[in-house]
Amino acid sequence: MNHATHARQLLRAPAYFRLSAAAAILAIASISAAAAPAVEVKDALATGALGLHQADEFRLANGRCSDCPAAAQALWYFQDDLVAVPRERASGFVRGARAQEDVRRWASGNGGVPAGERPPMLWIGSPQVVSGVQLSDDGQAIKTGNGSLPFAVTGKIPANLSYYDASSVRHFAARPLRMRGTLENGRFVARTLWPEDFALTPSRLPLRPLAAGESLSSLVRAEGGGATLPMDSRVLWQRDPGTPLQVAGKPVLTVMLNGAQGDDDEAHGGHFAIATGRFGERGEWGDWLVNNFYNLDSYSEKGIVAATLPMDAYMADLNSGQSWYRPSYMLVAVLRSERGAALYQEAINRVFSHFYRHDFRYRHASANCAGISMETMRSLGWAIPEQGSTSRLKAAVALPYMTIKEMSLDSGRSAFDYLVAETTNLYPFVAFEAAGNDLLNRIAPARHLSGNLDRMLADDLEALVYVRIPQFPSSRAFGQAPVASIDEYMARAPQDRADWKIVPVPPRPFPDALKDSDTLTEDMSASQIATYAYGGFFGVTALGMWRRRRGNMQRKVQ
Repeated sequence: MNHATHARQLLRAPAYFRLSAAAAILAIASISAAAAPAVEVKDALATGALGLHQADEFRLANGRCSDCPAAAQALWYFQDDLVAVPRERASGFVRGARAQEDVRRWASGNGGVPAGERPPMLWIGSPQVVSGVQLSDDGQAIKTGNGSLPFAVTGKIPANLSYYDASSVRHFAARPLRMRGTLENGRFVARTLWPEDFALTPSRLPLRPLAAGESLSSLVRAEGGGATLPMDSRVLWQRDPGTPLQVAGKPVLTVMLNGAQGDDDEAHGGHFAIATGRFGERGEWGDWLVNNFYNLDSYSEKGIVAATLPMDAYMADLNSGQSWYRPSYMLVAVLRSERGAALYQEAINRVFSHFYRHDFRYRHASANCAGISMETMRSLGWAIPEQGSTSRLKAAVALPYMTIKEMSLDSGRSAFDYLVAETTNLYPFVAFEAAGNDLLNRIAPARHLSGNLDRMLADDLEALVYVRIPQFPSSRAFGQAPVASIDEYMARAPQDRADWKIVPVPPRPFPDALKDSDTLTEDMSASQIATYAYGGFFGVTALGMWRRRRGNMQRKVQ
């Protein structure tokens, strides 16, 4: 019997009974309130959003599920982890087609508009969520106005160089937090710590266009990248500058740049991703979906796996979160319609399916986090200008030079590929600038452009917001702004490669049983073609020299 039923019966009871019964009900209510948990722990998909979708459009599973819409190859990477899969309308892909060819055909066949599809798999990692909590000063509990709950953090991956420590506790204590984790024996064990005061409220969105001498590059490089500075944001462009920008509920297409790490000389180039979603009612953005490409064929020392995942997990997972080891920067395209963001998300869903199947592999020089993202946007009609290669002449010299110097053909080929690669596909910083400058200088002032995604962005763009996100304090060294060229990279790294700080990672062999018969064979890389060309050139040259020498010898004999 509920409290309302008790109340109705009280009204029909004698006066003396009403007094004693009312006291009893108040006592019962007090006991119920005392028994209620001090911190509300919710299921990960109980409320809220996942990108442009409602969270309840998905269900939780692990990678061993037999009825999930994601490809078996995708699920294999998350056999012992938690994923979310859609209840209906998962994005598909075309077997036997190259990833970008598939994107172009799909977009064209669908009239260039999104089809209402959902990602076939999202990496969630944690079954439960708490929000509106604060960390106690000693880091042993999380608390709300109703009480507290014992607290701990998930364990450090052994290969991880550093981790959450006393400086992290001081940083997060007494600020509003949202956490992903697991309730274990009355204690909340967090996997993700997300500051709720990162929300982009109106006071954090002043209209400050780039001033004379300012550029996206200078914003990123300011104060060495701003790893230890507070979060900062500003509106760089607004269609209606006379009205304060309101972002609540607005869809976004976000260009994300993560900076250089402070303790890994292979990571000065930073990282790149594209995110989609909607702002929350208070400007929250932790549930946007980030499309994160990493090498599938090795184990990350931080536990990173290529996947589409929520922003708070991408940035703040205690092992793999970007904010634990470098500063980050976003350029947020605030849109009046979700169609451009949805079109990109549905396209990149297809690319992920090809990627998990190994129809193409992650290549650091050409098919990396920046290159895959940029080429998908171009396939959809966003004509982001290319910047060209570093130097084809240097590449021609580097291949034989590095091969001989390091006695390794792989080293020679790697140097060649880096030097001939389109720089917007190679360097995350260059990709961030190219996309951002195109939004500011071509998309924002225009209307009704010819390219499909071009046109959607030009028609729907309401504002461009720049956001700098600091690094979370921990035992890890602070990072800095990423480099934008090979010369800058070599100037920052130790001159002697033997002095480089490198974290070796073991390979992750892809099981033969998961290789489909229609998996595509990759095209040769630029360096492979060059190697054959060099081989042919030197082979013909050697043959000519041999014939000439043989002819000379025959003439001498005669």
